[in-house]
Amino acid sequence: MPSLNSIPHPDSFPELGPDTVLNLVESALDIRCSNICRQLNSYINRVFELQAVDGKGLVIKFYRPGRWSKTAIQDEHDFLLELHKQEIPVIPPLIQSNGETLGVHQENLYFSVFPRCGGRSYDEFNEDQWLEIGRLIGRSHAVGAIHPANNRITMLPGQSTTDQIAFILKSGVIKQAPVASRFAAICTEILSEIKPMFEGVALARIHGDCHFSNIIYRPGESFFLIDFDDMVMGPAIQDLWMLLPGTPRESLFEIDLFLEGYETFHHFDRRTLRLVEPLRAMRFLHYIAWLTHQFIADGATPIFPEFGSSEYWHTEIADLEDQLKRIRKSDGETGNMT
Repeated sequence: MPSLNSIPHPDSFPELGPDTVLNLVESALDIRCSNICRQLNSYINRVFELQAVDGKGLVIKFYRPGRWSKTAIQDEHDFLLELHKQEIPVIPPLIQSNGETLGVHQENLYFSVFPRCGGRSYDEFNEDQWLEIGRLIGRSHAVGAIHPANNRITMLPGQSTTDQIAFILKSGVIKQAPVASRFAAICTEILSEIKPMFEGVALARIHGDCHFSNIIYRPGESFFLIDFDDMVMGPAIQDLWMLLPGTPRESLFEIDLFLEGYETFHHFDRRTLRLVEPLRAMRFLHYIAWLTHQFIADGATPIFPEFGSSEYWHTEIADLEDQLKRIRKSDGETGNMT
C-alpha cells in the first residue's frame, strides 16, 4: 500500500506572526490597524481578528496552500459578491488596493479580508425562522443557478465522492491491508447504490456546508449565511438536509415550512428528498477525506486525535455499513412530500 510519503503533501503554512498579519492587512486595504491581532479557530485555514484604528473590526483569512486554486477561491468570492449585490445577507470579502478580493503572500499563500460581523447561531428554528431560512436559501440558490462555478468541486457520487475515496486509499492512512480492503468494499457498494439516484439531478452553485453554525442571526437585521469555503456545484437539497431534526419522514413539518419560504423565490425539486441519506453517506466520506488532508498536512488532527487508529477505521466502516442499510431502507420513502 502507498505510504504517506508517496503522495503529494499540501504545502504547510509559513510563519504568520502578528507583525506579518497586520502589515499585510494595512497594505492590502491602505489603512492603519490597532495592535489587536487574535487568531481564531480554524482547522483548515488560518484566520485572525483585527481592528482598524477607526474601530472597525476586520477578519483576515489565509487559505491553506494547495487546497484551492486561485480561480477556485475567486469562484467563491464572485458568488458572495453576486449575492451581496442582490441584498442577500452574506458577508463578502473587501476589495483590496489591487482592485481584487484576493491578496497573495510569499507567492502561494492567498488571503482575503472581511468585515467582522458578529451574530449568534441557533440549534433549532421556530416556525417563522424556518420560513425565513427557506427564503434566504431560496434566494441564494436563485442567484447560484444563473451560471456555474467552473473551478469548484461537483458534488456527485461519481465525481467528488469517488475522488475522496481514492485520495483516502492512496494516502496510506489505513495502515492494515485487510481494513483498507473492507473500507474500499463498503465504499464501492455505496457508490453503486447511490450513483443512479443522482442521474438527471439539477446542479447549481450552493453553499455546500449549510449547518447551524454557518447561519448566524444578527439582532435587528436577519439571518446571514457565512463561511462559503466549501461552496460547490451541487443539488439544492444539500443546503437543507443538515438543518433537519431527523430523517425526511421525521421532519415533514420543518420541510414544509422551509419549502414554503424557499419556493417564494426558486423552484425546489421534491424528488431530491430521496437524496438525503445518500448525501449523508457522502458527508461521512467527505469528513474522512477532510481529516486525511489535515493529517497529511499537519501530522495530526486536533479535532479527532484518534484518527487513523485501528479502532477509528473499524468504527467508520461500521457506520458506513449502517448508512448503506439506511439508504436501502429509505429509498423513495419521503412521505407525502414528493
